[in-house]
Amino acid sequence: MKNKTSIKNVLILTIIAITITMISLFFINISLASNSAKIVVETANLRETASTNSKILELVNKNENVEVLEKNGEWTKVKYKGIEGYIKTELINIKQEEKNEEKPVEPESKVQNIEMTENKVENNEEIKGKYKVKEDTTLKVIPLINSLDVEKINKDTEIELIDIMNNWANIIVNGRQGWVRYEKLEKILPIVEPEKKVEQEQEEPKKTEQVSKKMYINSETVNVRSKADKNSNLVMQIAKNEQVEVLAAENGWSKIKYNNKEGYILSSLLSTKKQETTRGMEGPRKVKETKQKNNEKEEPTKNDATSTNKGASIVEYAKQFIGTKYVSGGNSPKTGFDCSGFTSYVYKHFGISLPRTADAQAKVGTPVNRANLQPGDLVCYKGHVAIYVGNGNVIHAPRPGKKVCIVSLDYAGHGFIGGRRIVN
Repeated sequence: MKNKTSIKNVLILTIIAITITMISLFFINISLASNSAKIVVETANLRETASTNSKILELVNKNENVEVLEKNGEWTKVKYKGIEGYIKTELINIKQEEKNEEKPVEPESKVQNIEMTENKVENNEEIKGKYKVKEDTTLKVIPLINSLDVEKINKDTEIELIDIMNNWANIIVNGRQGWVRYEKLEKILPIVEPEKKVEQEQEEPKKTEQVSKKMYINSETVNVRSKADKNSNLVMQIAKNEQVEVLAAENGWSKIKYNNKEGYILSSLLSTKKQETTRGMEGPRKVKETKQKNNEKEEPTKNDATSTNKGASIVEYAKQFIGTKYVSGGNSPKTGFDCSGFTSYVYKHFGISLPRTADAQAKVGTPVNRANLQPGDLVCYKGHVAIYVGNGNVIHAPRPGKKVCIVSLDYAGHGFIGGRRIVN
């Protein structure tokens, strides 16, 4: 009788033990399966092994969720976008969720992540272009907070944005390429006023039917095109008040002949009479006449004439590179130019050595205000540099996608600083 009771007690205890073990394992599995964590820093590195020297598998942004697989001291094994790796425990905030709540949420979060990624790719094309820095920041070698610094970038500096990845912007500034945080940039809206002027110029000639055979250029340095289209090839450039022969007119464009070359310009850039010279051009003549009346010596003007002649030679040499493509860091006509590479190359031809960056070039030579600019002077902007050609125009290598060209001083760059006289 006693033996039967003992066997019965042993069976009961065994069943109870098995039940407790199964319940414990069930709750442990639920706890492990339901752990998730949120990133609490700007960017966390997902590494191959639990070591700061191991390979970086992926970058995880702030507030993104990861699945916790195993916690081991200062490192936690996680799963992110199907990739398993290790993140430092101090960079995440682990939270508990019920198992049955996770199953329906997982597919939706994956779909959202896919949609967000697709949107970022689509929007990358739209956000490329010119930006300015909203506050002082640092250019990084790679898109990581702890990566090496390239250089400091001051507030309001203009940059060219190339691409975006995980809220990091790949940019070009002062001829150098690197990474900064996207939220520290502000897009520069395009200037639309010049386009409006072109539209007005195209509309006005339609009202005029009569065209004179001999006419004069009424604007500073006009581009002559191969076709009646502003995007066609550049044939030549003609200065203000030069006489041209008008051969025909069509849709706001005039076909002209100048120095035995033919091409097209906007009809609104032609006049039947020469334009009056500006006060700025008449001023030196009046001073010269006064000196002659007073029999004053004009020996100092010989230096000015020498400087002007050499400046004119610099301008003529620079003009032969019109149409050369813009290449970041470029400094030769074979590979292409950036702004400071172009000016360095031109001045080097005349035995003048310039620093390589636009900011450094803005500190050489003698300061010259806008009213006293002469052909061959450097014209400096914020992060940009050009060569003055006269009549309020400069020649420069503008930006990616553009070519070396002559434009108005006002449209060559943002934040005009002043001129620098390099030729003595």
